[in-house]
Amino acid sequence: MALTILIVVLGILVLGYLRAPLIVWSAAILGGIAYAVFGTGCHPGWLIGAGIVLAIFNLVPLRRALITGPIFAIFKKITPAMSQTEQEAINAGSIWWDAELFSGKPDFDRLHAFPKPKLTAEEQAFLDGPVEELCAMIDNWKIVHELKDLPPDVWQFIKDKGFLGMIIKKKYGGVEFSNYAHARVVTKIATRGGTAAVSVMVPNSLGPGELLQHYGTEAQKDYYLPRLAKGIDIPCFALTSPYAGSDAGAIPDFGVVCRGSYTDPRTGQRHENVVGIRLNWEKRWITLAPVATVLGLAFKLYDPDHILGSKEDIGITCALIPAEHEGVQIGRRHSPPGSVFMNGPTMGKDVFIPIDWVIGGQDFVGQGWRMLVECLSVGRCISLPAMSVASGKFSSFVTGAYARVREQFGLSIGKFEGVDEAMARIGGYTYQMDSSQRLALTGLDSGEKPSVISAILKYHNTERMRKVLNDAMDIHGGKAVVMGPRNYLGHAYQTIPVGITVEGANILTRSMIIYGQGAIRCHPFVLREMKAAMANDAVEFDKAFSGHLGFVMDNAIRSFVLGMTGSKIASAPANAGELAQYYKDIERLSAAFALLSDMAMFSMGGSLKFREKISARLGDILSNLFIATACLKRFADDGSPKEDLPLVKWSVLQALHDAQEAFTGVLANLPNKPLAFLIKWIVFPLGRHFTTPRDRLGTKIARLLMQPGEARDRLTCDMYVPKDENDAVGVLNYALVAHIEAESTEGKLRRAQRDGKLKSLNAKGRLDEALAAGLITQAEFDAVTRARRLKREVIMVDDFDKMLDKHDTGISQREPV
Repeated sequence: MALTILIVVLGILVLGYLRAPLIVWSAAILGGIAYAVFGTGCHPGWLIGAGIVLAIFNLVPLRRALITGPIFAIFKKITPAMSQTEQEAINAGSIWWDAELFSGKPDFDRLHAFPKPKLTAEEQAFLDGPVEELCAMIDNWKIVHELKDLPPDVWQFIKDKGFLGMIIKKKYGGVEFSNYAHARVVTKIATRGGTAAVSVMVPNSLGPGELLQHYGTEAQKDYYLPRLAKGIDIPCFALTSPYAGSDAGAIPDFGVVCRGSYTDPRTGQRHENVVGIRLNWEKRWITLAPVATVLGLAFKLYDPDHILGSKEDIGITCALIPAEHEGVQIGRRHSPPGSVFMNGPTMGKDVFIPIDWVIGGQDFVGQGWRMLVECLSVGRCISLPAMSVASGKFSSFVTGAYARVREQFGLSIGKFEGVDEAMARIGGYTYQMDSSQRLALTGLDSGEKPSVISAILKYHNTERMRKVLNDAMDIHGGKAVVMGPRNYLGHAYQTIPVGITVEGANILTRSMIIYGQGAIRCHPFVLREMKAAMANDAVEFDKAFSGHLGFVMDNAIRSFVLGMTGSKIASAPANAGELAQYYKDIERLSAAFALLSDMAMFSMGGSLKFREKISARLGDILSNLFIATACLKRFADDGSPKEDLPLVKWSVLQALHDAQEAFTGVLANLPNKPLAFLIKWIVFPLGRHFTTPRDRLGTKIARLLMQPGEARDRLTCDMYVPKDENDAVGVLNYALVAHIEAESTEGKLRRAQRDGKLKSLNAKGRLDEALAAGLITQAEFDAVTRARRLKREVIMVDDFDKMLDKHDTGISQREPV
């Protein structure tokens, strides 16, 4: 009998692990019970009872009548009502690799079949040509502290070279770059100056250009797109109001359909008694508004007189309004921290516009929210994630060089373990950010609009940007806390809150959007069940719910089996090599995540969407699985270079650990404690074993950042580095190379001093003594002299006139003692 039970248990585990269909489960169960009845003398009632139960599950009419029908009736009552705004947000965009992570068994062959992102010859030429030229024109200190704007020649260069038309099709005069190229352009500019990067980024993100190409009338496209592409018109898009930030659907700005008259500022022509909209709005924090010539405006539209039709509350609508139009108030500006990109308010009271100024014309009134959320998934994958990647690359480059050149206690500070630990985070998080965006851009350029992934990127890249810049500031110490032309980190550090806040505040994005959208969109059955309930479709609900039950059982068994075996029996790509275990661990956590999601939804029902802390942690699991797979994909795309192994290993291990900690947080806070205990026993039967990356691995990353080489170059690709020893960033590379070349000679000098062979009280005197005594050669003398001169340039900070005169350059010319 014991053997029979063991065989049955093993059979269940095997069938569940292999995700066997219901009919196979049924045959196996009946076969097992039949063996028990006829082979061991069990009562035949067991066989009869099992046959009845399995018949109910396998015969659809019986299943619907006895199981899914009653459940369907309950489900319709407890399913929370979904607002139109929520429905449009959930339906917006597409699901892609995120759905695989929700499946419990991600297809890694599919992951590696996604094309490697690459630039066309035209895009590469643009990056090597106009982008390099633009970066060379940027003096960030002067822009931020003196001009408070980009210089006129920089603005004109941006317009003339097509920077504002990267997303606009060539037939309208744009350059029509891929999303990948667009992101790389923004990244490179951002490594030189945030103000310029934002000024280029915003017109190519969510706004008039993007909306017009997707929804505009032909007349609107033909007029505006060529002007936007060439910078004749500067666009802004006004969505956020003082009373509606993250809750953009609650904007109080409104328009009423009516008849009126207006003068078109573009032509000077007067139009009388036309159908239009009388608008009232107050917007804040609108980037480029102070210099915009065309205003994109989101507002709620009402038609109380039924001029357009029977509906009074038409919904959110988007329109394009010339900034010079009568009644438009625009031109004042806000002052963001650490940057002077143009950003400001706009207002209007009783401003009349014709109905054909609505983007898409009359046919698209009330479609504004759908338009915005559909396009937002594109912009949020590019703009702020690219700025975050730039911060990571920049921090990796400058901190690695600085930590090698800067010495304390006779040793490069990067060789102290405390500093090395922070440098590992800088390099590892940069690899995570860059890899995640590269995978997301692959989806965009394949035609996807991955709304969940875009939210993951927006939150996790900007949060990692914050961590990276904090560590970079700590390592630079006094170098970074004194503002001036030599401080290349200060402005980026000051600007951190901008990236954290805009395009969906990070707190909201993490706690409400990532999992809130992901649980419904990416789950293979939940959305089907909800749609069936809303459509009162019992047949479709039966199919979805039956599949859902099997899905839960399969993932429970797979989670337990993979937990007991340490994921050893999971699958991995044939060429995974020493990274194979990482793929297997991801598969294990994917199955566990799918199970935990279902149990959270089952135990809390509709209240889960109000349990934001639990939702946030579930989102963290999904996000870190995405990050881990993105790093593995990037490593393979790069040709699996051995030099990059520390980076990819650190990145994946950190992501797996972070996912595990999120699991722990969910289980500790599930209201149903017995269920939480059961899930914990299934998911972590042998305890939690995903640790943070080992110290030795972090040290390898720190050494990688401090040593010129291919791995460092790949990590900091698209970093703009001036070939100028007089530039605060440009000098770092020269100083790093010179320092490495002089290290052995400096060691020789320290030993000679320790042995009493050099008597001078200062470094310059001891160097002269060593040359005179023949302890070093002239070449070594010259190498040390150059290294010390460049090192001084690296470690110096600026000082100013005591009144901080803005015309003071801040660059001290004092000679070293």
